Amino acid sequence: MANPLLSVGQPAPDFSLLTDTGAELSLASLRGQVVVLYFYPKDDTPGCTREACAFEAQSPELKGAVVLGVSADSAASHAKFKAKYGLNFTLLVDSGNKLSTSYGVFREKVMYGKKVTGVVRSTFLIDGEGTLRQIWDGVKVDGHVDKVAAAVAAL
Repeated sequence: MANPLLSVGQPAPDFSLLTDTGAELSLASLRGQVVVLYFYPKDDTPGCTREACAFEAQSPELKGAVVLGVSADSAASHAKFKAKYGLNFTLLVDSGNKLSTSYGVFREKVMYGKKVTGVVRSTFLIDGEGTLRQIWDGVKVDGHVDKVAAAVAAL
């Protein structure tokens, strides 16, 4: 499945969102750093927890990239999720799925045989210039972070 809005080589849409600590973070403030921006449906659900824990476990292999998880959950929910699983990366609050929509990941999908609108699990690799270098759309959790780590190492 291809992302309907974005493609590799174009600038990543900028954003400024609240973090799990209640502070604000913008993509522009991270210029000069590699960013792994991953979108997931909901804190503390089985697939999302496996994915977050995999990013945490692989942090050495991500070679200093800034990992940012994004969902519509509140800052309080994110903080609780981070504490419960010992996550050491930032989670962003996407109120009203505005960022998910601008990245083309909030759209129709099939869940348990039914069409629903929601976040399609996706990851974006953004280089220090703010350019999209890799897009993984419709991510399957198992083995995904290994692919991301390999792409970060290749930058």
